[in-house]
Amino acid sequence: MKALLIIDVQNDFFPGGTLPVATAPEILPALNYLLSCPFDFIIATKDWHPSNHTSFAVNHNKIPGEIATLDDGIEQIMWPEHCVQETLGAEFAPGWKTEKVQKIFYKGTDRNVDSYSAFFDHRRDKATGLEEYLREHQVDTLYVVGLATDYCVLYSVLDALTLGFKAYVVADACRGVDLAPDDSAAALQKMKQAGAVIIELQNFKH
Repeated sequence: MKALLIIDVQNDFFPGGTLPVATAPEILPALNYLLSCPFDFIIATKDWHPSNHTSFAVNHNKIPGEIATLDDGIEQIMWPEHCVQETLGAEFAPGWKTEKVQKIFYKGTDRNVDSYSAFFDHRRDKATGLEEYLREHQVDTLYVVGLATDYCVLYSVLDALTLGFKAYVVADACRGVDLAPDDSAAALQKMKQAGAVIIELQNFKH
């Protein structure tokens, strides 16, 4: 069984949001094409933070982009407030066929720990339920798209591979934050080295 896994295509990660990926709209044509393909399952994730989330710079009197060491000793990049639960910024961005999504998994819901991965929080103490859902439905292959290449896509793919799933990353349906200019390219290389297959939409066979 094959599933399309759509990572965090939300308003706050689009231009006009609080943590925009400038090129995010560029993924929409590829995403909509993939949504027309016959996947067995179409799954999406949402960043879904409480307003007092530990990753928000404002909650530590820090500047976004700084690194802070949290009480549990984990280093955390400080981010602007984003994808706060029940806000417009946390909703899916317009321009794609959200009605095709069969299941949504929420991450970053615990104020005390961040969660880039679609599967686990940073401490790996809590699972989102995605692995259980995939195994229950006999999904063994994931096609991963979305935002951002260098954070939530990267960590989701690495966890998928560690858990034994096959992972394809459709590169032209992903875009990165790129705090440093080459972060997205480096993330794609890390995923490839870990066993992911990096493809372009033109090479996608369904």
